[in-house]
Amino acid sequence: MSALTHHLPQLVDGLLSTCLLMLLSLVGALAIGVLVAAARVSPVASLRAAGTAYVELFQNVPLLVWLLLFVFALPEVGVIFPLFSTAVITLALYEASYMAEAVRSGINSVGRGQAEAARSIGLTTTQALRYVVVPQALRAVVQPVGNVTIALTMNTSLAAAVGVVELTHAANEVNLAEAQPIPVFVGAGLAYMAVTLTIGLATGYIERKVAIVR
Repeated sequence: MSALTHHLPQLVDGLLSTCLLMLLSLVGALAIGVLVAAARVSPVASLRAAGTAYVELFQNVPLLVWLLLFVFALPEVGVIFPLFSTAVITLALYEASYMAEAVRSGINSVGRGQAEAARSIGLTTTQALRYVVVPQALRAVVQPVGNVTIALTMNTSLAAAVGVVELTHAANEVNLAEAQPIPVFVGAGLAYMAVTLTIGLATGYIERKVAIVR
């Protein structure tokens, strides 16, 4: 326990960095995921193909590989971002593929008549998705989006492999200094658990508040 108490500020900084990394990536993943989901249900074949290609590409390549590519390969072709920003972009792009599938399931749960009614009053397909279908779809997929957010929180730990100073990276540095892996990594694991439990409780609360009564 002395390792934890002695290095508590360092571990707290790592936890805050993890939370910031998760929140920024979540915003990006949700924004991209909605666009990809809309493309996947679009009547335009080329958009559907592009959306499907995006999902298949990111879901079938491990996140660690994407992190290594973005951090080490992109600078080789002149594309350079700060390390933390690179991790945010990579996580957002990767998790957006899962977010898109969650949102698409919500879109498919909205009655076909809703979109038809929207078009009958003069809305275009894009406007029908934006104002009628997607808002209802998002209300229907609060729990799946919460599950993706929990997975995203866990995946932030992989950013430590490319040098991002977050909770796992901080815990590893403390362990190297103190050589007490059990209390250090158990403490880090409990911190991750606290974050994910909070997300789960918040998701349940939001789901009850925005539930669509059919």
